[in-house]
Amino acid sequence: MKKFLFLFVFISFTGCGSGLNLFSISDDRNFGEDISQEIENDPDTYPLLNRDDYPEAYAYLEDIRDEVLNSGVVDHRDDFDWEVHIINDDEVLNAFATPGGYLYFYTGLIKFLDTEDSLAGVMGHEIAHAAERHSTEMLTTQYGVSTLLAILLGQDQNILVDIAQTFATLDYSRENESDADEHSVAYLAGTFYACNGAADFFEKLIEEDLDGGTPEFLSTHPSPESRVDNINSLANEEGCDTTPSGRDYDAFKDMLP
Repeated sequence: MKKFLFLFVFISFTGCGSGLNLFSISDDRNFGEDISQEIENDPDTYPLLNRDDYPEAYAYLEDIRDEVLNSGVVDHRDDFDWEVHIINDDEVLNAFATPGGYLYFYTGLIKFLDTEDSLAGVMGHEIAHAAERHSTEMLTTQYGVSTLLAILLGQDQNILVDIAQTFATLDYSRENESDADEHSVAYLAGTFYACNGAADFFEKLIEEDLDGGTPEFLSTHPSPESRVDNINSLANEEGCDTTPSGRDYDAFKDMLP
């Protein structure tokens, strides 16, 4: 693992409710690259689709990413890599972002969604977690200062492996989730997608009533009903277009195994 560029101890308090973050922007970028490598090295936990075998699927996902990033309001648009990956697991309804903008989407989530606007909304949410640096903030909270310093200085490879193995279930605060929802609406407002696209995911969870309402990764988050109400309220406040783009999403699903 490369040495991080974090050569000083500077603990930044970002507000009473948002905790602390030990990472600089370059640390986010380098840490995300190392986590991404550990994910690639662990196909049992993360069975990634090979980019060369599914070029059209990756190109489709990258087009959505580019549209969101080019909305003009994504922090660190030019600082992070924003590399997309597809995890081949139809049983998991999840997506996540590492520090530095590495974005992961499970086939289970992609196939569960009905529209490209919905996926764009989820992607906007995950981009916000990286751009607003929620993940490194939560890692600092969960692992503690001394552990994070050891990782930053390249002194604890085992902890890095553990973090990579559990990153998909990183427990964000309600504040972080609400912030990511708000940014998703703001991002999509600058695109041709319905700016409340993320609400569709939660609406479908409600409709499907999946064994109690939410997948495990949402178990500590606000309820789907609250998320729908909040996202739609944000869209109304933003005054942005909520008309679905009508793009062919089934074609994307057909590209996947």
